[in-house]
Amino acid sequence: MKTLLVTGGGGYIGTHTVLALLEAGYSIVVLDNFSNSCLESLARVKFLSGRDMVVISGDIRDRSLLDRIFEKYTISAVLHFAGLKSVSESVLNPLGYYDNNVQGTLVLIQAMTAAGVKNIVFSSSATVYGNPAVVPVDESMPVGAPLNPYGRTKLVIEQMLYDLVQSDRNWSVALLRYFNPVGAHPSGLIGEDPLGVPNNLLPYITRVAVGKLPFLSIFGGDYPTPDGTGVRDYIHVMDLADGHVLALQNIVRERRLDVWNLGTGVGYSVLQVVYEFEKASGVKIPFKIEDRRAGDIANCWADPTKAEAELGWLAERSLNDMMRDAWNWQKKNPEGYPK
Repeated sequence: MKTLLVTGGGGYIGTHTVLALLEAGYSIVVLDNFSNSCLESLARVKFLSGRDMVVISGDIRDRSLLDRIFEKYTISAVLHFAGLKSVSESVLNPLGYYDNNVQGTLVLIQAMTAAGVKNIVFSSSATVYGNPAVVPVDESMPVGAPLNPYGRTKLVIEQMLYDLVQSDRNWSVALLRYFNPVGAHPSGLIGEDPLGVPNNLLPYITRVAVGKLPFLSIFGGDYPTPDGTGVRDYIHVMDLADGHVLALQNIVRERRLDVWNLGTGVGYSVLQVVYEFEKASGVKIPFKIEDRRAGDIANCWADPTKAEAELGWLAERSLNDMMRDAWNWQKKNPEGYPK
């Protein structure tokens, strides 16, 4: 049985992917500093999967810790989720983002190199495309002009991995460019639970729905879109998790570096998401249109054709499924995970 190291495995996408990996038969070692996550999420993953895992509390910038992990466990591949992920926060604290995301990945890659572990699936982002000239966005479109520090950290890491593979063809790398993960496991046991006021749309909506926030702030009502609000490609987190399993299997089998968009191929505006959530939950969501937020763009959705052709992956869950499962999670966990 193959053992995988999952960095940031206690986070939102990490927990759902760890569950999918356990269900696929892998053994898992999770490394997380729990700065924006908690142990309870992984306890629930153990319950859902009926399988145990190793959980280590620590930071990917701690080289000595990484060396000890690779020495103790026979790791065959790494799935790298650990990183800060708020666009707005990255504008306010760019150096913190470069330190955590870029420096953290550099230390991780150095430790992997020393241990001879040369398979990695990297959690990238559609933000590397910047403000795309056309949509949908496919993997051949130019990158290099992200509009915020968060996106630039993802691009720097992608370029670092490209350069690494050019220097050593023994590496095999999957770059997964996410669009907008939402939803939760249908059990309602694991879901998105950010600290403080959410930066992403769905957890903000669900907290308004349970009365934790008075109204939804919609940043920008004058974009060149059908209703003036930003249009994005929202993908169910369980579809995203499935994509990681298939990407891992592909790069281990094919021995290569490649990039895949993980999105549905459909764009929905903020207001469309709000109305779909109201339909799924039966709860009215009050909102206010605010000024545009620095680093945001008008339109972005994926062309997922390449992932379907090469990985056999296609998003299966609808926007209504995403809203229903997000609401089920929040309704069952109005305070989030027990702290």
